[in-house]
Amino acid sequence: MRRFAAALAVLCCLFLIQACRKASVEEAKAFLDKTEAELLALWTEASRANWIQATYITGDSEILAAKSNERVIAATVRLAKESARFDGVALPPDLARKMKLLKLSLSLAAPADPKESEELTRIAAGMEGVYGKGRYCPDGVNDKSKCLDVGAITKIMAESREPAKLLDAWRGWRTISPPMRKDFERYVELANKGARELGFADTGAMWRSKYDMSPEEFAKELDRLWAQVRPLYVSLHAYVRNKLREKYGDAVVSAAGPIPAHLLGNIWAQSWENIYPLVAPPDADPGDDLARTLAARKTDHFGMVRYGEGFFTSLGFSPLPGSFWDRSLFLKPRDREVVCHASAWNIDWKDDLRLKMCIRVNDDDFVTVHHELGHNYYQRAYVHLPVLFQNGANDGFHEAIGDAVALSITPGYLKSIGLVARVPGDDRGVVNFQMKRALDKIAFLPWGKLVDQWRWDVFAGKVAPDRYNAAWWELRERFQGVAPPTARSEEDFDPGAKYHIPANVSYTRYFLAFVYQFQFHRALCQAAGFQGPLHQCSIFGSKEAGAKLEAMMRLGASRPWPEAYAAVTGTTRPDASALLEYFAPLRAWLEGQNAGRTCGW
Repeated sequence: MRRFAAALAVLCCLFLIQACRKASVEEAKAFLDKTEAELLALWTEASRANWIQATYITGDSEILAAKSNERVIAATVRLAKESARFDGVALPPDLARKMKLLKLSLSLAAPADPKESEELTRIAAGMEGVYGKGRYCPDGVNDKSKCLDVGAITKIMAESREPAKLLDAWRGWRTISPPMRKDFERYVELANKGARELGFADTGAMWRSKYDMSPEEFAKELDRLWAQVRPLYVSLHAYVRNKLREKYGDAVVSAAGPIPAHLLGNIWAQSWENIYPLVAPPDADPGDDLARTLAARKTDHFGMVRYGEGFFTSLGFSPLPGSFWDRSLFLKPRDREVVCHASAWNIDWKDDLRLKMCIRVNDDDFVTVHHELGHNYYQRAYVHLPVLFQNGANDGFHEAIGDAVALSITPGYLKSIGLVARVPGDDRGVVNFQMKRALDKIAFLPWGKLVDQWRWDVFAGKVAPDRYNAAWWELRERFQGVAPPTARSEEDFDPGAKYHIPANVSYTRYFLAFVYQFQFHRALCQAAGFQGPLHQCSIFGSKEAGAKLEAMMRLGASRPWPEAYAAVTGTTRPDASALLEYFAPLRAWLEGQNAGRTCGW
């Protein structure tokens, strides 16, 4: 008995010594090497499953995507928790950054309990599927094939000027989301549990921790940027509201209140460029009609993407691989449901680049193609890096690069590639061009901020499930100055009518991108040697600008984002000065137009 006790004591001592022994740098490196190999295999499997789920929406594809996502989440949570044993080790900067990124790599952290993990990933895949299959069947329509999908609703909202028809389409699209409300409530509960198991206060705090600063500091950073751009938004809002009053009358649009959301040309009122004909400056020179030119040239979906590729090759980038053209989805199939929301993919973290987009041959999608290819070229630029570094410096970078490229789609660029015959040259032409851009870029800013503000409040428990919809519209009025055109209640779930909510895609990246892109654009124009007003600059054809852009893109997530930011802009601190410089002619013009009128709501 004494021998057994002695042996047990020795074993206990050995265990304690092993437990207390500090892990080494070599062990940390071995752990990370094994982790990256495991994650790469899982990420690739999940990418393939998610591609199928997005391009062949069926119950089976949703289950397969959910299962693969569950494996990714479970493995990442496990590895993140295992990495805690290296917390006290003085690691080289590259290994320390990998450890940090591993812990922050999830947008959805499932609980450790296998049943709850399976439930969460199933809910997440199911909500995205509900959105992708969403249809509005107007009264009297019994044939489901004639019901309206998001594309049909988008077309109505963009083109109709009949308030009753707009209201019906606006309200109709929001019938798709109430069925996901209970699932969303459970998703919040389970996602928060998973985030807390990783040491975060909630899922919103986990998302805000991804920006090389504390969640609290990051929230303040967003508030600072919004404060810089808000006056320009308020000025644009006042001008647009007055023009809509002229069109629809005082009974529909008030002189001093929020704008009814269904009148702004977009399902979500997130951008307003479709109402340009209603708010165009008097005697404006609209320039040539790009959509008409594309149609006259019989440009197809491949041709649209070729224009985007041509922009990047003009900067010195290589053409896209043949597999891109073979494996991408450019058109909405007639025989199956797909998620038409445009997205860029690198399936295998090597060279399997793809674009998923239901391309329409018009000016909006011409810009979107350039934007999405920005993602693909960014993905290609950092494939030489270890897997944990294969991402944007922060998620705003990916969006900002595509948008910065799109800022170079100027009349001058379009003329240089033969898509327009002339460049409007007088002040009226400048204001007109800037108005079109502002209805997209400036109108979007408050929306870009409030989507995640709502989710952060939900995740933090500041907004209870019985106030989901009320809180949504309070934020929309506070930030956007828009209001629902008809009574809403907690029977509705209007946030779910926006893809990123059911799809678990964070949205702050877009707000950041709409600020970052102008600083990127200014710096790249300087590299190109452009002399003149910022809004006239296109970097098309500049190898110097291309080299500067690629140098930053090649960094991926290997360095803190302020360093990557400085690689292009020369400063580590974002601000809205370039945005305000870009829109200086419009700002001055709006001040004159709004003289004597109420600004704000």
